[in-house]
Amino acid sequence: MRWPWQSPLRTTACSRPRLLPTATDGISFEAVYTIVWRPLRHSHPNTEEAVRTHVHTAALDTAARLPANDLPAAQDAVNGALPHGYRSPHYRLVSARVALNLPAAAKDVLHQQQADDQRIRRLRFLKEHLYDHPGLVVLDRLEHHSPGALSDDHVAELQHLARLIASCDRWWSPLMQQWEQLGHGFSDTEKQQQAMLALLDSLKTLNGGSLPTDAPTPGPDAFAPATQWKAHP
Repeated sequence: MRWPWQSPLRTTACSRPRLLPTATDGISFEAVYTIVWRPLRHSHPNTEEAVRTHVHTAALDTAARLPANDLPAAQDAVNGALPHGYRSPHYRLVSARVALNLPAAAKDVLHQQQADDQRIRRLRFLKEHLYDHPGLVVLDRLEHHSPGALSDDHVAELQHLARLIASCDRWWSPLMQQWEQLGHGFSDTEKQQQAMLALLDSLKTLNGGSLPTDAPTPGPDAFAPATQWKAHP
């Protein structure tokens, strides 16, 4: 209902989107406002622009706290922050709505950031768990190939690697851990190697004079100084 002395309601729609900075670096929302307002008796020629500026300013603080990766949630939040029923000396703001979008370039940046974040999480997972669970090496290699893409020989090599890793997990990894602890007590490389030989002799004695049949043969670096035996990411 409008009283006879009141001016009719006006609807202002943006002719072009306004940019709203977000909490995601380098990305801004495109905001298109639809504003319903009424000019008052003392309004001036620039009142419509003042209405647009008022609504856009009200949206800035809220948008700046929102990530760009959830557009519907951001739009709801910004709409909830827009002024309704506001009255100034020059106009009365009846309602305001905003439709948010992302520029094409911002969508590309966001997709790349999401891909980078996923890769970083994956690398951190591998760094934390790869050397606690070496079998993940094989799974990681298999995951990077589609079914049937690997030759039979390659699959056989991976299966052999998996068995070797499992065997090393059972035998050499605990042994090397004990050797590393013993090695810290000796500054002389020769004594560190003697400590490993003593551990091997103890293992043979416990197994009746020979190494367990499923224990892998030590490689050329097996008797490197204990201080050099490290797992590198």
